[in-house]
Amino acid sequence: MRKILLIINLNSLLITALSILSTWLCIRWNIRANFPLTLIATAVIFPIVFSISGAYKRRETALANYAQLKALGQALYLAARDWLTDPPPSTLTRARDSLGQLLAAVRVLLAADASHLRQHEAAVYASFAELSRFVREELRERGLVANEVSRCNQYLARMMVAFENCKHIYQYRTPRTLRAFSTVFICLLPILYGPYFAAAAADYAPQVSYAMPVLFSLVLVSLHNIQNHLENPFDGVGEDDISINVEAFLRRLD
Repeated sequence: MRKILLIINLNSLLITALSILSTWLCIRWNIRANFPLTLIATAVIFPIVFSISGAYKRRETALANYAQLKALGQALYLAARDWLTDPPPSTLTRARDSLGQLLAAVRVLLAADASHLRQHEAAVYASFAELSRFVREELRERGLVANEVSRCNQYLARMMVAFENCKHIYQYRTPRTLRAFSTVFICLLPILYGPYFAAAAADYAPQVSYAMPVLFSLVLVSLHNIQNHLENPFDGVGEDDISINVEAFLRRLD
């Protein structure tokens, strides 16, 4: 039921009610017209399908970069654990805490409103700076050979690239003008097509006269809601959003 309510919400009910009202008025006043359905495909279906496809690709790209961020972080921890000879517990604790702080800061940034980006971004870069100091103070100064220290720095640089990719997906969305265009027509067409529904209702039994405007409105608005939920894969609203689970990541390091 919760999943259904994500795509059928108050907007769906409002547009459906207005569509039914428009159809009722057209039937009452005998306003009928056989409008072409190609307008629906051109003005609504194509923009929505394009936006959903673009949003889904952005989500998959974000998943790949999130996976890279975690994998490189785990590789950095394993380097501290396995490449040093008898590393002290404090070194592993510092590595674990630094990685946990980084992922927690990334989670806060990506889940917050974009207006707070610069504030939360500073915490993420402070975590990267702490990891850089960790490589110098805990790995290089404890005798890790130069080429392995260089490899750890490469891990850190690639983690920063992965974060930047996720941040840009968070900042920049699918074309806003295209989404605004489809939103306007999703709101208007179910109402403007009242004469078409009234003409089609002449072929149906009275009990199902309003089935077409109801289905028409629910399908269009539901597709629009699906696109909105996919738009930001980090906001935690939709069922397909990306969950940054810091606790599970840290448990794997134990």
